[in-house]
Amino acid sequence: MREIARRAGVSHAAPAHHFVDKAGIFTAIATEGFRLAVEEIGPVASGADGFLRGGEAYVAFALTHPGHFEVMFRPGLYHGDDPDLVAARDAAFAVLHGSALAQQPGVAADSAEALGLVLAGWSLSHGFATLWLTANLADRLGPASDDVATTLLRGMAELGRLAERRLAAGPDGGAPR
Repeated sequence: MREIARRAGVSHAAPAHHFVDKAGIFTAIATEGFRLAVEEIGPVASGADGFLRGGEAYVAFALTHPGHFEVMFRPGLYHGDDPDLVAARDAAFAVLHGSALAQQPGVAADSAEALGLVLAGWSLSHGFATLWLTANLADRLGPASDDVATTLLRGMAELGRLAERRLAAGPDGGAPR
């Protein structure tokens, strides 16, 4: 709290007066993060490739706002029932969900297909961003992987083929019994 106050150029008591507790500060940071995510991801997450471009923007957001990104996805740090936070988080999810639905004409918004695409895309983008931010990819991505986005898209295509094969094999995936 003292470091935050020092950086803001206010007295060490000012943050406690305004935010009441540390979770209040993190609530404000998470809320701002979700709002920034909507501003940065929303405009590119539309059109024919909107879901993929939105995923790329999600990773870019994480890399340019690592502090926000860290706090946004650690709900134990903040007041999850804060109305402003809930509205900002819901707006961010609406961008993700809307761009997924745009890729699936005729699919119901509450369908398993829509949810599956949302979860797969979000997990992939979030996982990649987290691996990058935590320096777990530094020794894996070298000069041969200069175009990371293309490498990732190729991997996604192959993952899709593997998933199709698994689904075609039936509920048990053709596993021996």
